[in-house]
Amino acid sequence: MADFAPFVAALAQPNASRGAFKALAQLAYDILDLKQFTVMSVDQKRGVAARIFSDDPVPYPVGGEKPILKTIWTETVLGRQETFVGNTIEDLAEVFPDWEKIQSLGLESCLNLPIIIDGDVVGTLNCLNVADHFTPERISAANQLKLPGAAAFLLASQASGPKT
Repeated sequence: MADFAPFVAALAQPNASRGAFKALAQLAYDILDLKQFTVMSVDQKRGVAARIFSDDPVPYPVGGEKPILKTIWTETVLGRQETFVGNTIEDLAEVFPDWEKIQSLGLESCLNLPIIIDGDVVGTLNCLNVADHFTPERISAANQLKLPGAAAFLLASQASGPKT
């Protein structure tokens, strides 16, 4: 069983939105034994996504927007609000234009967990590793990240919203 105490402690800190995604990343590493973790926000009305957290900011920096392309990923994650798993570089090449960059980092599988708040996908937790890493057991275990992921997104939206 994962230890949620460090994540809960991060939420209690002043300016918690800063530490929430870092604590969430550690939780994801503990649960899924990852090689890389990023978080994307999704604006479906505008058709764009933006990286809001990265544990490896050199190849995957925070910031900027990219268009959401119509692929099986979009149908799975945004349409059906289900987890997308690609366990081979060929799977990733079908949906990610930067698949060669992913492969150059020694990564060949991903799990993209949609974070759903009030019926809408507000973002994804992007978990990467070597080929065939995401077994049925790990895919099931990833569901433990939905609630802390939603909490981190809510904190981030609160921090960026108007102060009352």
